[in-house]
Amino acid sequence: MPYVKYLPEIVESRGEEIYDRQIRQKVEAGNKGKFVVIDIETGEYELDEDDLQATKRALAKRPEAVLYGVRIGYPTAYNLGGHIAMEQG
Repeated sequence: MPYVKYLPEIVESRGEEIYDRQIRQKVEAGNKGKFVVIDIETGEYELDEDDLQATKRALAKRPEAVLYGVRIGYPTAYNLGGHIAMEQG
């Protein structure tokens, strides 16, 4: 989702900074693989196994929120790639 007020690099850097300084120590233990969705303007966050549910809760609190997501214990939230299985018939 594009944000008028922020370049993607700013969203990323603010989100990472907030996560590292304010959130990481609170959520990492016992939550590997879960998603943290951070409002980069308020520092509020939502934690969930489902990133969409965390995003919905964050937007319900503040519909104009600028959000950044992190997957706990992983360098990236998502992996791209895969394979195509051919059906035989």
